[in-house]
Amino acid sequence: MTLATVQTAIELNGVFKEYTIDATRVEALRGVSLKISEGSMVAVTGKSGAGKSTLLHIIGTLDRPTTGEVFVNGVDVSSMNDRALSQFRNRSIGFVFQMNNLLPEFTAVENVMMPGIIAGHSRSALRERAKTLLAAVGLAGRLEHKPGELSGGEQQRVTIARALMMAPPLLVADEPTGNLDRKTSLMIQDLLIDLVRSNGMTLLLVTHDLELAARLPSQIVMEDGLVARDGVTH
Repeated sequence: MTLATVQTAIELNGVFKEYTIDATRVEALRGVSLKISEGSMVAVTGKSGAGKSTLLHIIGTLDRPTTGEVFVNGVDVSSMNDRALSQFRNRSIGFVFQMNNLLPEFTAVENVMMPGIIAGHSRSALRERAKTLLAAVGLAGRLEHKPGELSGGEQQRVTIARALMMAPPLLVADEPTGNLDRKTSLMIQDLLIDLVRSNGMTLLLVTHDLELAARLPSQIVMEDGLVARDGVTH
């Protein structure tokens, strides 16, 4: 019997990221190289300013490296033009942030549909999938509620459902429970981990919460723009 080959979901080769702030050059990433396999769940930790969010934004294609190569699901995203990158991001990467960025004028089901609407898919099919996803996160009875009518935990569940809308192979999360009380935080953590596992996704999660980080099988520790410790199992 032949064993299935484990594919690489994320690969960075010599990635630098520099910013200029008030005429001062800041090196946010200083030559990061790493590999993360498909289906991995990885927490990225480190002190403020260590480069965690910059790393996530570059892997999530929300920012570009100054130099270096970035591959996501085997695609060289660092060489794509803006339009191609936007299309790739929409279909291949789901996002869950501390600030949920839900559109206040739209209902929960409409917010979840949004990535598919942007992609030009059938609204009737999108609505059915959005309803299924909202049911999966325990919000079947809140479809027509707008974000202002939902609790913080409910809003974050809508965000998770939206992140799954296009069935992306990669989910990136930046402090996804940072604004929630402990009880709600633990519930959202359980939900996120269960959904990632059941959908066979790769998860890259940035957090200051070491208890949350410890719940994931692998950890990367960032320090001064470098990977100080790579605990990813390849």
